[in-house]
Amino acid sequence: MKSAHDSNVAGQFGPRAKAYVESAVHSQGADLARIAEIAAAARPARAIDLGCGGGHVTYAMAPHARETIACDLSADMLSAVRDTAASRGWSNVTTTQASVEKLPYEDASFDMLGCRFSAHHWQDVDAGLHEGRRVLRPGSPAIFVDVVAPSSPLLDTHLQAVELLRDTSHVRDYSEAEWRAKLRAAGFVVKQVGTWRLRMDFPVWIARMATPEPLAKAIRLVQDSAPDEVRRHFAIEADGSFMLDMAMFETVVG
Repeated sequence: MKSAHDSNVAGQFGPRAKAYVESAVHSQGADLARIAEIAAAARPARAIDLGCGGGHVTYAMAPHARETIACDLSADMLSAVRDTAASRGWSNVTTTQASVEKLPYEDASFDMLGCRFSAHHWQDVDAGLHEGRRVLRPGSPAIFVDVVAPSSPLLDTHLQAVELLRDTSHVRDYSEAEWRAKLRAAGFVVKQVGTWRLRMDFPVWIARMATPEPLAKAIRLVQDSAPDEVRRHFAIEADGSFMLDMAMFETVVG
């Protein structure tokens, strides 16, 4: 049974499935190329895209895996992933509607995991990471990509505020240090961390989530009233466009 939060996540993203499949921010990036490279080297028998959204990690792994499972809360997202996979001729892609906090899979039943732009929506990220660890065989690669929060409380608070106003299913962007600690506690060994910055075009960012106009205006008020330190860090532009800090955690199951 879905929690109220899980229902909120599914409700937020289901109607926007097509937008997330086609989103340039989500469908492109050196991180996706790196996931494909890791999959090509690992040649997993069974790979899982945890919190798949528009399925871009699935599409990166599918050409190199015997079977790739896209897992998400949203039935509409999963339908879009199935349609896209079929259009590309990938009969080895299947989907499962489930919470990352309670995966319907046996222990050690996968040998690769990818998770991208999903964990900041999880109600219990520690439970989700432990479940990801549980279903992976020892030594399996697990790749996590997400927005990361700055270590400064001032900057962190601004980020969480605008994220929540834009999307009420947002829970938290974690810092790199928090990610490292959570991954370690869940049983993952961090091998490498890549960081970069990604520009969010404000009109596109808002339109992709269909943020209600009052909340979009509230974001602009928060940005306009932000102190110079915040404006500089996020490189806030005149129209509200800004920069996000990103990280890719390449891990293996310990």
